[in-house]
Amino acid sequence: MSFTEKISKKMLVLSSKITNQRHMNAIRNTFNSLLPIIITGAICSLFSNVVCSTTTTGISLAKVSGMAWLGKFTGIFEAGNYASMSFLTIGAVLLIAAELGKSLKHEEFIAPIISLSCYITLCSSSVSTTIEGLADPVVIANALSSTFTGASGLFVGIIAAVLSMELYCKLIDSKKFIIKMPDSVPSNVSKSFSDLIPGVLSIIIFATFGFAFNSLFGMSFFDAITVCIQKPLAAAFTGLPGYLLMFAAVQILWCLGIHGAQVLMPIFQPILLQAIATNLELVNSGKQATEILNYGFRQNFTMLGGCGVTLGLIFAVFIASKRDDYKAIAKLSLLPGLFNINEPMIFGMPIVLNPILMIPFIVTPLVTSAFAYFMTAIGFCGVMTYTTPWTTPPLLIAYLGTGGDIGAVITQLICIVIATLIYLPFVIIANKQVDGDNYE
Repeated sequence: MSFTEKISKKMLVLSSKITNQRHMNAIRNTFNSLLPIIITGAICSLFSNVVCSTTTTGISLAKVSGMAWLGKFTGIFEAGNYASMSFLTIGAVLLIAAELGKSLKHEEFIAPIISLSCYITLCSSSVSTTIEGLADPVVIANALSSTFTGASGLFVGIIAAVLSMELYCKLIDSKKFIIKMPDSVPSNVSKSFSDLIPGVLSIIIFATFGFAFNSLFGMSFFDAITVCIQKPLAAAFTGLPGYLLMFAAVQILWCLGIHGAQVLMPIFQPILLQAIATNLELVNSGKQATEILNYGFRQNFTMLGGCGVTLGLIFAVFIASKRDDYKAIAKLSLLPGLFNINEPMIFGMPIVLNPILMIPFIVTPLVTSAFAYFMTAIGFCGVMTYTTPWTTPPLLIAYLGTGGDIGAVITQLICIVIATLIYLPFVIIANKQVDGDNYE
């Protein structure tokens, strides 16, 4: 067994453990399930700002002469956006708890609700606001801020969902807190009583912890996690060096035959989704989007045509390859590649464990990401604000993701050219291969 094969085998074992780890698996499945809600919120915001708004500073169909009547429908899309994006953490907590329940063999309907209750005990139940004409802020009791229900609460929500579900299931499995009812009692009623004490204890334990933490440290557990963990992590992964390091790891795993995005998704996806949700909130309030590196940026410039920006490889093969096998695979892969599906290229060329194509496969998305970051930072490319379906074709996805910014479309087109140029010399080198292993 060669050194490369040994490394690949060890990495496969490690990635399998990470992928099958129940908490990571639950988080990954949850965010995959939440994508329709996230996309719904983005589409509603897109329509609200680009179709119906008469006051936006950017382009809007309603600003065209004779189309102002579209502004009457703004409320529809604002409501749709609020109903989806402003309750993202609530959905995440419920789904993570449900996913964990399956793996722990506890699929009671009440379990996700108990996890949600545990999470809410860690949140402030009052909102401070300012009212025109009053010098001091007004505190509104029995109100839950969107800080806790929207994307900004995701990190703490994930922690609370995981810990509360583990606690609840352990209390039930211990059999010490089960109220047993006579056999004559209907099963649904008996089940409610058997879940009663574990549910009560879980919520009280979390509420006690939250109260004690606040009393000891003078700040809520939510605020402490946000300041000490969430913000540093977000700063790392939404800063260019950390972002590039993360996706270099994704590419390296792919080269070893491991689905890198699936393995590392529970780490980067919550942070990138929160970043694009922040942009959405800013745009909806009439401000400029500020978070350059976000989920939409990844879709448009890091995953352009799929992992490794393999659209560039397809075009490089068409331009320079003399190998019939490469040309055949590229022809078959072009249409899927235009919809960001590139498994035919990854496993057909193959790129996996291919010492020639592995190099540009790792380097290309890092270069296109850095270039797009620069173009966005100087203001040529618009900041990604709207999440679109991942199968949206190139150029169109950039146009929709920025709400109609032509600079983003041009930047994405240049990224495809850059990717093609990076892959070209390696395709030329591959022309010298014989039977995929030897060289002339």
